[in-house]
Amino acid sequence: MKNIRTSIIVFTLFALAILGCNKDITQADAGWMALNPAKLDTAAGNWKTSIINSGTDNYNIPVPTAVTSAAYQQEIADLKTVAANLTDAQRTAITYWSVGGVLRWNEIMRALVTKYNLPIQESADGTYAIPDQTNPFAYPQFPFSNPPYAARAYAYVSVAQYEALVAAYKLKMQYRRPAPYKTDASIKPLVPVNDLPSYPSEDAVIASVSLEIMKFLFPTEVDFLNQKAAEHKQYKLWAGAAVNSDIAAGDSLGKVIATKILARAKTDGMKNAVGNAGKWDSLAKRTLIRMAENGKDTISGDAGWISQDAPIRPPMLPFFGNVKAWFFTNPASVRMPPPPATNSALVKTQIDELLGYSKNPTRENLAIVHFWADGAGSQTPPGHWNAIAADLIQSAQMSEVRTARNFALLNMSMMDAGITCWDNKYTYYHPRPCQLNPEIKTMTGLPNFPGYTSGHSTFSGAASTYLAYLFPSQADKLTAQAKEASLSRILGCIHLRVDCEIGLLSGNKIGQLAIDRAKTDGAD
Repeated sequence: MKNIRTSIIVFTLFALAILGCNKDITQADAGWMALNPAKLDTAAGNWKTSIINSGTDNYNIPVPTAVTSAAYQQEIADLKTVAANLTDAQRTAITYWSVGGVLRWNEIMRALVTKYNLPIQESADGTYAIPDQTNPFAYPQFPFSNPPYAARAYAYVSVAQYEALVAAYKLKMQYRRPAPYKTDASIKPLVPVNDLPSYPSEDAVIASVSLEIMKFLFPTEVDFLNQKAAEHKQYKLWAGAAVNSDIAAGDSLGKVIATKILARAKTDGMKNAVGNAGKWDSLAKRTLIRMAENGKDTISGDAGWISQDAPIRPPMLPFFGNVKAWFFTNPASVRMPPPPATNSALVKTQIDELLGYSKNPTRENLAIVHFWADGAGSQTPPGHWNAIAADLIQSAQMSEVRTARNFALLNMSMMDAGITCWDNKYTYYHPRPCQLNPEIKTMTGLPNFPGYTSGHSTFSGAASTYLAYLFPSQADKLTAQAKEASLSRILGCIHLRVDCEIGLLSGNKIGQLAIDRAKTDGAD
């Protein structure tokens, strides 16, 4: 846990650099080393994807010129000229990007989520404006990268990177053009060498597809993203490991794949996740209806969730449960059973438990609460698990395509965890503990959405389940981390114990769906 806490502190400093200034974030991470994978995964072009079909899709990427051609030899000469006149900024960029492009874009994503994870302030008339993607610079700026938005953002970027790399590896093995240092022994690259063909450039593919997806997700950051993508595309040229035509082909391929990924993103139902006042009222009116064990709707006398903000804030993304998932088609198929009635003995017992934590906070409990808080101004719970995964993946020195595949499955599972969690929340509309007993004071901020099931628990259950499969030697530690993340919401007096226990179970089930996909995608 100490190493993870250190990593989170390092990332926080990194994110603060972006918050203060977008000019330069090329700083090294403690413990991260230049990528030098033992396994190149040259068969990755045949791995299973979710959107593209690498076997039949036409990407219109030209056949590369032969390494004996005059055009290629000129490219080699240009490379040597650049390498002989490197600037300090270019050398810094080589060091920065050499740890792995997928890892760096994931890090940049987490920093942007942190920057835009800011709740909207009420207007003078006591209402709340909604961010508008068609007018992103107007207040409140688009997006509000709350946990559901962030989970979806991480997923789309990761899926895009993976699918673009699968296509790239297919073309690499089709054309088999060697890297410049393989064709000219005088070239001494500044990055680790390997036998992977260089056309199209995997770095340019990653940079191009990441840029296009992230411009859609964070439209006010276009200038910053363009600058990072340009740097990423060129660094292998500066390092003596790619020529301009490698980079141009990768750039073109990334844009083609991004178009396919964005077509899904624009039609997945996210634009309807906010709803409107009429739909919010309908949800509130439905809160007294609960599913009885016999399957019939009954009036239970339960108290429904009510925003505790003043003035009352509209619910956060109440229709996110209807967004198109990756691993299931109907949220009802993975919906958890109804929560206990608020006037039940079980809820009374759990309220008393929280009242005790509220009145008698300990230093140890508060440390757990704040370490896993991941509230406003943070990378969110999905981002926290991405940070954990990043360190594990970097230590394992996985190839770029395998890194992308594992981030894709991780983030697909957390997006689906968010979808099923929000379906549970707004199906049952179960109140927060402090609504049931105002004597309960939370140890950290109070989220503006119903309590059952716990988002932290569901995200953590999904992430830890998949990562434990990926890193079996770390399984016990990852499971313990998920349990601690879940417990933090109880110790923080934000959730009833049942919210967290059922949330973990729900997340575990979604994580298993990611494992099932992993076992059939051809990568294992």
